[in-house]
Amino acid sequence: MSQLAFTAFSLNGVDAQKFLQGQVTVHVERLPENESRYTAICDLKGRIHFGLWIKRLNPESFELVTTQDQAEEFSKHMKKFGAFSKMKLEEVGTVYPTVVGTQTEFSATTTDIDTWQVQAIQSGQAWITQTTEHLFQPQELRLHQRDGVHFDKGCYLGQEIVARLWFKAKPKHWLHLIQAKGDLPASATQLNKDVEVVNSVAFDEGYLALVIAKPAALEELGVTVLDLPEMLNGDVARPS
Repeated sequence: MSQLAFTAFSLNGVDAQKFLQGQVTVHVERLPENESRYTAICDLKGRIHFGLWIKRLNPESFELVTTQDQAEEFSKHMKKFGAFSKMKLEEVGTVYPTVVGTQTEFSATTTDIDTWQVQAIQSGQAWITQTTEHLFQPQELRLHQRDGVHFDKGCYLGQEIVARLWFKAKPKHWLHLIQAKGDLPASATQLNKDVEVVNSVAFDEGYLALVIAKPAALEELGVTVLDLPEMLNGDVARPS
């Protein structure tokens, strides 16, 4: 398993904000400046293709961070869809994460990735890698509860399906934090047919994991289900 690492990009130009607004699940124009926010670019089936941390410096300048294993594919995607937009994407290089509250910020200062993984998983900050792309819908990851999906913005890739799930249905599986004994399961491992691992890290003679699951299936597994931060503990469905 390759070591988890992160790559930063800069996106600059008069069309940067408008372009991103048509790509990601978050309402880019409403993002506070200089604050990192995790969001997604979906595929046409409404599943997350790229997970990315977005920081709006101003309407013409953004910092974007992906996992290193998605960086090359992400760069190609951005250049393909943004070919006729007045902006330039440039790779900045490797950056390192630090948990700040319920978000993650990045800098060039080296940090301990294992420590970050424990803190991120404990705070419900699921992230997408090459292994888990195209598997999960934003709502299943509770991305809307992390302010990474807005349902009142214009079109973006996969928006029709994401919106339909929110307004007319509800996910059957969603994000939970578990602690268990045994060997560390890799991302995308199915612990049973209704429990799939998003992220995991070795912890206390076993492991911690963020999983997409039906609650009843977790009871059958006999794992310990831990509380997520208050904003992520509620129902993932739209309030009726």
